[in-house]
Amino acid sequence: MSHTVVVLTAGLSQPSSTRLLADQLADAVSAAVGARGEAVDIEVIELRDLAADLATTMVAGGLPTPAVAAAREKVSAADGIIAVTPVFAASYSGLFKMFVDVLDTEALNGMPVLVAATAGTARHALVLEHAMRPLFTYLRAVVIPTGVFAATEDFGSTGLGERIQRAAAEFAALVVAVPTAVGGFLPAPTRARQSGNHVGEVTPFSRLLAGHTGHVEHPHPAADR
Repeated sequence: MSHTVVVLTAGLSQPSSTRLLADQLADAVSAAVGARGEAVDIEVIELRDLAADLATTMVAGGLPTPAVAAAREKVSAADGIIAVTPVFAASYSGLFKMFVDVLDTEALNGMPVLVAATAGTARHALVLEHAMRPLFTYLRAVVIPTGVFAATEDFGSTGLGERIQRAAAEFAALVVAVPTAVGGFLPAPTRARQSGNHVGEVTPFSRLLAGHTGHVEHPHPAADR
């Protein structure tokens, strides 16, 4: 069985230490899923490439550009998310939060998420616990126990490699998990995920106004087309 994992990376420079960590996590997850006898497709979304589209979406009242709509579809359809951000002002970057803000509130229901962050100093290590984990928990995602933080001096160290492997193993276990239960005792279904790109039928303003005032309007048959 094949699974899809989307990597969200919010690095601004190129090359980026944030993208480097994201790639290391993706490679470790691919290996961990493969060790379980299953396949995984990794799709990377570079948020720096969506910066202008995200700004346009925000000021347009949430109406997504085609690029943002495509990214939202990928996220809500994924089997798991690897989210990596640089640390700015002791928290996730504004670009990263902007992307999360344009996601549908139902996009990550029950989604396995691996959180990670990069910074110039180890003093920001708690960003995973005070910012990243609460953010995704609010969105009803399932955040794995091990987060991965990497300060500049951590790259190439044994400790970082061990944390990456541990996080990848935990994440892979959730991505490939198949719910099982005794017949007749199935767990309650989880809330369905949705991208938010599909808008339902729009009620014409004339009908809304008529309902508000109590006036029943009888328009011409073609009036609401």
